[in-house]
Amino acid sequence: MLLATFKVCAGSSYRHLRNMKGLRQQTIMAIGQELSKRALGGPTPSAWINQVRRRSSLLSSRLEESLYNDQDMAYLRQGEEAMQKALGILGNQDGWKSETERSNGDIVLSKVVPDVGKVFRLEVVVDQPMDRVYEELVERMEDMGDWNPNVKEIKVLQKIGKDTIITHEIAAETPGNIVGPRDFVSVRCAKRRGSTCVLAGMATHFGDMPEQKGVIRAEHGPTCMVLRPVTGNPSKTKLTWLLSIDLKGWLPKAIINQVMSQTQVDFANHLRKHLVSSSTSAVSF
Repeated sequence: MLLATFKVCAGSSYRHLRNMKGLRQQTIMAIGQELSKRALGGPTPSAWINQVRRRSSLLSSRLEESLYNDQDMAYLRQGEEAMQKALGILGNQDGWKSETERSNGDIVLSKVVPDVGKVFRLEVVVDQPMDRVYEELVERMEDMGDWNPNVKEIKVLQKIGKDTIITHEIAAETPGNIVGPRDFVSVRCAKRRGSTCVLAGMATHFGDMPEQKGVIRAEHGPTCMVLRPVTGNPSKTKLTWLLSIDLKGWLPKAIINQVMSQTQVDFANHLRKHLVSSSTSAVSF
């Protein structure tokens, strides 16, 4: 709050804030109006303070936006769009069909979504707290290639704000080279909403990561992973993974369906093994 107020007062010293003169005037007028209402027996002190806080929060948000260039803002909007689209797909329970179901309860579903294509949905329960799973999938994303054989490498190319990153992912070749070398450049947005964590993403363009020779640039999206504690047992985590990929090139649909569902089942198995292994190592240490 203090920092935001200082920036407003000193705005004339910064070229990128000079255009906010009107906003500053509106804020001053608004505070003046609230002071008048208070003097005339308007809202209670707590109500007045909350109103001023809301206006100051809005001002701080506008000031924060001014720190990003147009391209950064485009990435932020794209990350939000990916999250909204992915959650919208997951929120629609109609039309899902079973692709794979395992004895341990893991299940892969699929359906065709207009303007997106066929999407796959993994539903699993992991015997680890949500924060532990979040740490591996979000905070230590670049280490995924160490424990998931389907991923050769993930690299964070740029971080924008506290929630959004641009990544480059190289997928490992499938057995028998059924699907050749693929890579992905994606914008990813990670957010916590109460007891739920969401990591969403979709394909984007990043000038410093052009297509590589001998590797097909495939596209994600919209895709997301949703984490939430199992009801009544917070030591376990319900993980839902919406996978949407355009592998590019020419591939029969039967092969694509097989590869996508198997990739999700394998991911669940590799994640469980890694979490158990890393937990055991930490205890031993």
